[in-house]
Amino acid sequence: MHRLDDAVAGSPLLGHLLDGLPALGLPDAWLVAGVVAQTVWNQATGRPERHGISDVDIAFFDPARLDADAERAAEARASRMFADLGLRFDVKNQARVHLWYPARFGRAIAPYGSVAAAVATYPTTATAIAIRRQGGSLATIAPFGLDDLFALVVRPNRRLVDAAVYRAKASRWQDRWPELIVVPWDPPPASPSASRVAARRPAATRP
Repeated sequence: MHRLDDAVAGSPLLGHLLDGLPALGLPDAWLVAGVVAQTVWNQATGRPERHGISDVDIAFFDPARLDADAERAAEARASRMFADLGLRFDVKNQARVHLWYPARFGRAIAPYGSVAAAVATYPTTATAIAIRRQGGSLATIAPFGLDDLFALVVRPNRRLVDAAVYRAKASRWQDRWPELIVVPWDPPPASPSASRVAARRPAATRP
């Protein structure tokens, strides 16, 4: 995880957000998704720290407060606390995602049991990430590891997202970071020659 530690240490933006996160008073709060990945992309491509970053995602988990008003209040609190950044804040209680997801995306999902469970369904492997400071070190949720993130690879996580959403996100990101390597939603079919080679390969035999 030292690569991510170095990335956070080199980012005043992430440092400021992580320092202020506990003051929001949200249970199990994490800085998640785009702002983390996009900071790494900017560092890797030599771009300004804020390039392409328009919003900040914060996830928390509070099964005791499933009302939308509590979530909106948390979002307003974050916007006030970090008003100096001039960024939009998207603060979501992962314990209530299943309540609004069907109306927004047209399909029902089971309730999440934790922030980690929610992060594991984020639309790409590189942006399925959450960070916070904990016990003097950087705590990380990265269900798919960090290789794609640091290799600038955008790969679909088909757990929840559909092809249209993935392609739209990937296209928007590649406009801002042309160096990104976007893995197609549908992998290319095997070439005929490869298929013939596979067909001729003898079956494995047991000793």
